[in-house]
Amino acid sequence: MKKSALTLIALAVFGASALFVQAQPAPKILVVDLAKLYDGHYKTEEQNAKLRAAEQQATEELDRLNKEGSALVDQYRDLSEQSKNPALTTDARGKAEADAQKKTEEIQRKQTEVTSFRTNTQRSLQQRIKTFRDLMLEEISKIATDIAKQKGATLLIDKAGPSLIGVSAFIYTDPTYDITDEVMAVINKDRPPAPAAGIGSPTATPDRPAAVTPPASDSPMITVPGVPKK
Repeated sequence: MKKSALTLIALAVFGASALFVQAQPAPKILVVDLAKLYDGHYKTEEQNAKLRAAEQQATEELDRLNKEGSALVDQYRDLSEQSKNPALTTDARGKAEADAQKKTEEIQRKQTEVTSFRTNTQRSLQQRIKTFRDLMLEEISKIATDIAKQKGATLLIDKAGPSLIGVSAFIYTDPTYDITDEVMAVINKDRPPAPAAGIGSPTATPDRPAAVTPPASDSPMITVPGVPKK
C-alpha cells in the first residue's frame, strides 16, 4: 500500500513537471549580421570620409617635415664640404665644421619630430576608430534588440563572428529568421540625401575603418651619412 502511494505521488510530480515544461513558450531564435550593419551604416561611411581626410592632412604634414629635413641635410653636406676645402682659411674651415656639427643636431631633432608625428598620428587614428566602432556597435545592437523583442524573440545571435578557424560560426541560417535587412532600414532611416553629381566629395564606400594605417608609415626617414637616426 505504501509503495503504491509513493508510485502515485511520483507519477503526479512527473505529470506536473511535464505540464509545466509544455506550458513554457517555445524559444524563438533570430540572427543578425552586426558586421554588415556596421559597414552599411551611413554614419560609418561618413566616418570613413573623415578618416581619409585626416590621413591626407597627415600625409601633407609629414611631407612638409621631410622637406624641412631634406633642406637641413643639404645644408649639412655643404658645410661638411666647406670644412674640408683646402682653399678656405683654417678659421673658415673650423667654423664650417662647427656649423656642420650643429646642423647634425638639428637633423636629429627633425628625425625625432618626424618619428613622434608618425607615432602620434597612428595612435590618434586608432583611438578614433575604436571609440567610433564601440559607440556604433552599441547603438546598432540596441536597435537590433528592440526589433527582436518586437518579434517575440527569446534569443538574438550575431552571425558575423568568426569561429576559431576564421570562418562564420553559422554554416546555414534560414533567411526568415534573419532580421539584418530590417535593422539596416531602421539605422539608415535618417540618412542625409546624397550630394548631387559633381558637387562636394565623392560618395564614401562602406569600408570598415578598423584597418586604417596612417600614411606616415610609408614616408622616408631623414638620413644623412654619419648622422645617426633617433
